[in-house]
Parts: sequence; structure tokens; C-alpha cells
Amino acid sequence: MFRVLMSLILLGAASASPAETRVPQSQTEIAMGFAPLVKEAAPAVVNIYARIVRPGRVSPFQGDPFFEEFFRGFGTSRPRVQNSLGSGVILSPDGIVVSNYHVVGQATDIRVVLNDRREFSARVLLGDQESDLAILQLEGIEDLPYLRLRDSDRVEVGELVLAIGNPFGVGQTVSSGIVSGLARSGAAMGNARGYFLQTDAPINPGNSGGALIDVNGDLIGINTSILSRSGGSNGIGFAIPANLVAQFVEQAAAGAETFQRPWAGMAGQPVDADLAASLGLDVPQGIVISDLHAASPFAAAGIRVGDVISHVDGQEVNSPSEMVFRMAVAGLGRTAQITRTRRGAVAEVDVALIAAPDEPPSVPQELSNRTVLPGLTVAVVNPAVIAAYNLPLSIEGVVVTDPGEVGARVGARSGDVILGINGTVTATPRAVVRALTQPGRRVQMDILRGGQRVALRFRI
Repeated sequence: MFRVLMSLILLGAASASPAETRVPQSQTEIAMGFAPLVKEAAPAVVNIYARIVRPGRVSPFQGDPFFEEFFRGFGTSRPRVQNSLGSGVILSPDGIVVSNYHVVGQATDIRVVLNDRREFSARVLLGDQESDLAILQLEGIEDLPYLRLRDSDRVEVGELVLAIGNPFGVGQTVSSGIVSGLARSGAAMGNARGYFLQTDAPINPGNSGGALIDVNGDLIGINTSILSRSGGSNGIGFAIPANLVAQFVEQAAAGAETFQRPWAGMAGQPVDADLAASLGLDVPQGIVISDLHAASPFAAAGIRVGDVISHVDGQEVNSPSEMVFRMAVAGLGRTAQITRTRRGAVAEVDVALIAAPDEPPSVPQELSNRTVLPGLTVAVVNPAVIAAYNLPLSIEGVVVTDPGEVGARVGARSGDVILGINGTVTATPRAVVRALTQPGRRVQMDILRGGQRVALRFRI
């Protein structure tokens, strides 16, 4: 049943277009404004109350055979309960709801309140912090009102839109505006990074996860953040496009618990006016490839460093985040048509959309109590590890996947690439284990973190 409903949702995404936008047909309809539209769409927008339990601070003497008893209760604190308020949108009659990850992603208890004041518990089927999206399943309910997903690539600047949500917890509220801009990808908005629709419809705290709908009542985006110095709406709000929501729904229907993105295996930079002139391009458009991993599907398709990519599946891309968005929308296991320019020649290239390969195998290894840093877990750097920790494409060697309690105490973090220990190059997990079992009171671990070389020095 779930798969059938998801198919209906995804088919609905392709059915609407700006050409079908309906205008008022009589003076009575003009006088009523958006009332009929709100009456139809509002029941599919819900309020979400999430409860997050944060662990308390741990005593520094915990585990010590003498001081733990002597300082019992010192330095500890009770777990903190954090309440989160937001909105969500029902996408299917059987209770599939989409919201923001920052509203429900870490929650231990989620309560969803419908427009008619009924309350239901919910669980997260799939969540992703980077996209700031989460798919929920309401428990014990069916035959709900829901919104159709519209093809967000057909949205145009200037279209009338409504934002529906629960700002500041005052109750369900509707605000109106227009689509102010497309392809906003220059900065991170809250937790989300990537590609957004911009609107001037007032959006405030509590609207997160709510609906941005067009004049046909179709969902074009999920409201996620605003740009504001005061914390209130300044008319610059951002929504995650419905096409990405559709891909989340599809992966949730397939049973995925984490969102899977196709791996590009390359790095690039936007083409500005100066770069366009040096490349012989008529207009500054696209991204120029600056680095390419040997295992990249783009490399397998014949893309080279120095090529300019301007379109993915016919849609313009002018930044790396836009291209990541286009690949995510296309989905794993499919093929994307890439428009690339090389020395003035334009060509269409088909690229397979694959997950980052775990080759050679990363083989995580946890260090034993015989080493200086027991509990530290390291793994071989490969494309999957590079993608997971956002490492440079050319990096090789060993990465920290879990610092462990002792490792965290001396400053190690997940994602640190270990370059050497006590002056010895450590290119494999075995070399790391060997270096950290050597006798000696002082240890220096040279690591690469965020592109910077850092030395961790500590005594045993």
C-alpha cells in the first residue's frame, strides 16, 4: 500500500505546471481571496512537538577506582530535556509526513497535532541533517488529507505562494507572497546546505517544516529558514524544493533509513567573468572541474580536469551545491545527462549515478587496551570514507572514525587523517597500531583536519 501511495505522490509531482495556474473567474472569487485554497490545503499541514533528551555532563572521575567513590556526584548533571516546535506536511493518506531534520531529527518523542486537533505519535523513517529533511510515519491513522508534490523545476519567479505553518507556536497561520528567487545556493541555511527556493511570504520560527504551496494548492517546497538579524521575518525566506522531497519519499518507500546521494568524486568552482574570459566562454556559466578522483563516475564518462559543466539533465548548474542537488534529485542507480564544454566544444555525456565505492575496503580497526589510545577506531581512506567525512579527493592513508574516550581526551576527532606518529609515517591501520604500542612517555600525532596540519602532543 505504501509503495502505491508513493507512486501516486510522485506522479502528482509531474502533473502541474505554471500554464495550469487558475485565475479567479468572478467578483465573488476575487473577494474571497485565498480562502477556498486555504480551506483545502490547511488540513494537510500539521504542528509537530518534539522532545529531545540531552545527556548530562559526565564526572571527570568516572571509572577511577579511588576518586569515583570519593567524588561521587561531583561534576555530574542530570539529562536535559529540550523541546522543539515546528510544522510538517502530510504527503499520503496513510500518514507519511515531511518536516525539517532540525525539528525532529534527534527527537526521542514526537507528537503530531492535526488541523482538527487530533494528536498522534510519529516515528522518523528517514532523516538527513545536510538536507534538513525528515520523513515521518504517523501511527494508527489512515485516510488523511494530503498535498500533492509539484515539479519544483517548473516554478517561476513571481508566482503567488502561500506559507502555512505554526509560527512562534501561536497556532496554524497562513501568509502570502511570491517566489522571489530560484537556485539560492550561496550559503548554508540553518542545517541545510544546497539549493533553495526564495520567497517573501512571511516565515518565522515554528514555520520550519511547513508548506509552501502554489495557487493550485500543490506543494512546491518545505519552509526551512530565514535570513534575519532580529529573528523575525524580513521577507527573505527559504524553502527546500519539492523535487528533493520526492526523492526522500522514494528512498523511504524503499526502506532506506539514511539518505543516499550519488557520488560525484570531483571538485570544481563557479565560472565567473574572469574565468569565462580565460576559458573562451561567451558567458560566465557553469562550474570548471579542478580535481577528479580516479574512481569518479565522471572520470569514467570521459570528463577531465578543466572541463566546464553547465547543465545536468537540462537544468543549469552554476555552483557545486547546485550540481549535488541535481544529482540527488535524479537519484542513485540512474543516469544523468551532463553538458560539458572543452576548448569551446560542447558535448552531452551520460554519467552513471553511483554511491561512493568502498574500494579498497575501509576495514575499520579498533585499538586494544595494549595501545596508548584504547578505543580509537581507524579505517583506510577510500571514496566512501572521503564522501562520509568530506575529505580532499587526493587524500590517502588512515582516518579516525571514532576517537574513543581516551582519544577524545587528547584532542582527536572523527574525520582526522593520521599523517604520522612520533615522526613515523602511518599509511595503514596496522602502522597506526604499531606506532601506538611503542614504549615511551611522549606521543606526537600529526593529523590533517579541515585542510590544516595539526600536531597533537600528549603524555602517557
